[in-house]
Amino acid sequence: MTRAIVVGGGVAGPVVAMALQKAGIEATVHEAHAGPAGDVGAWLGLQVNGLDALRAIDAEHAVADVGFPTPVIEFRSWTGTVLGALSTAGPGGSSGLSMRRSDLYRALHAEALRRGVRFRYGSRLVDARCTASDVTAVFANGTTESADLLIGADGVRSTVRSLVDPGAAAPRFVPVLNTAGYSEHVPPGAEVGRLTMVFGRRGFAGYLVPPSGGTWWFANPPLDREPPAGEVAGTTDAEWRARLSDLHRGDRSPILALVEATPGPLRGWTTYDVPTVRRWSAGRMVLVGDAAHATSPAAGQGSSLAVEDAVVLARCLRDLPLPAALQAFEGLRRARAERVVAQGFRTSSAKSPPAVGRVARDLVMPFVLRRRDPQAWMRAHSVDWDAPAVPA
Repeated sequence: MTRAIVVGGGVAGPVVAMALQKAGIEATVHEAHAGPAGDVGAWLGLQVNGLDALRAIDAEHAVADVGFPTPVIEFRSWTGTVLGALSTAGPGGSSGLSMRRSDLYRALHAEALRRGVRFRYGSRLVDARCTASDVTAVFANGTTESADLLIGADGVRSTVRSLVDPGAAAPRFVPVLNTAGYSEHVPPGAEVGRLTMVFGRRGFAGYLVPPSGGTWWFANPPLDREPPAGEVAGTTDAEWRARLSDLHRGDRSPILALVEATPGPLRGWTTYDVPTVRRWSAGRMVLVGDAAHATSPAAGQGSSLAVEDAVVLARCLRDLPLPAALQAFEGLRRARAERVVAQGFRTSSAKSPPAVGRVARDLVMPFVLRRRDPQAWMRAHSVDWDAPAVPA
C-alpha cells in the first residue's frame, strides 16, 4: 500500500497522515471547512497516553509549546470542601497538558505541513466507491481522488461512517450542555496548572489557571432531553449568564465570579458520543477517532484516543496487508475505546445527582480517591512504534 486519503483535518487527520508517512505511505488530508478550525470547543486536555502516541511518531514537540502541564485534578463539593485529587501523571511521571482546542488543531496542522503532508480545504466528501484494487472518493465540488485506502477522521457526524455502515446508530445525546470561557478573574488560592472540578448543587463546572493569566472555565448545565436543532446555538449571552447564575448562585465556588469577569458573548453546545459502531471498516475504508468512538468530554480522552488510533492504524498498515491490517487495528482498539466512551457517559450522567446522591458522593469520593485512581488505566496505555503489529 502506498497512498491514502484522509477525510477530516481536526486532531486524528493530521496525526494519521504523519504516522502513515513514517510508515512509508503517502496521505492527503481533505477537510470540509475552508481552513484549520477556529476556537471551537474552547479548551481541552491532552493526556499522557496521547502525548506518548505523538512521541512514537516524533511529534510530541509540536504540541509542547501550545499547552502547559496540568499535573493535578482537584474535586470540590458545592460547600467548597475538597473531596480529593488525582494526578494526571503517567508511568514515567510526566503530566498531561491543557491547551485551547484551536491551538492543538493549528499545531498539528503546522507540523504535518512541515513534513510535507498535503491538505485540501473546502473539500467535503459525499461518496466513495471501492473496488478490489482501490477506493475513489467523491467530493461536493465535483472532484474525485483515488487511493489504496480511505480513512474517516471526520468526527462524530462522520460521512465515512455512514458509508462503512449505512445502518449505524445515530450519535447518542449526552445529558449535559456545555459552555466555557476565558475569564479575567483569578480565584483566591488558585494555582497555575491545577484543574479544579466543582460538583455544584445543581450543576457541574470547572476552572484552570494558565501561566498566561486569567482563568479558563467550563460549565455543564444538566439537560435530560435532547434539544431541538438550533436551540442551544440560538441561546443568547444573557440567557447563558442567567442560566449559570440560577444553577450556581447557592454554591460556595468562584464559578459565578469567573462568568461575570468573562467578556461575552457566551456560547454553548450539545455533546454527543458514539458508544459502539458495528464495524470500523468496509472494503478499503476505515474509521479512526470520533468517527469510530466519540466520547464525552468528561472522560478527558477524546483527543488522546484519536492520536492513539492514528499511530496504531499506521503500524498495522506498515506490517500487514489489507484487509488483515484493518481487522487487526479494530481488534487492538475497539475494547479500549468503547470502555472509555462508557466511562465518559457514566461520568457525565452523574454530574448533577439528586440530593441523596450528592450526599452519598461527597461521603464516598474522598475514600475512593485515597485508595485508587479510577482513571489510571486510561493513562497507562503506551504505543511502541517499533514493535510489530500483532492482531489482538
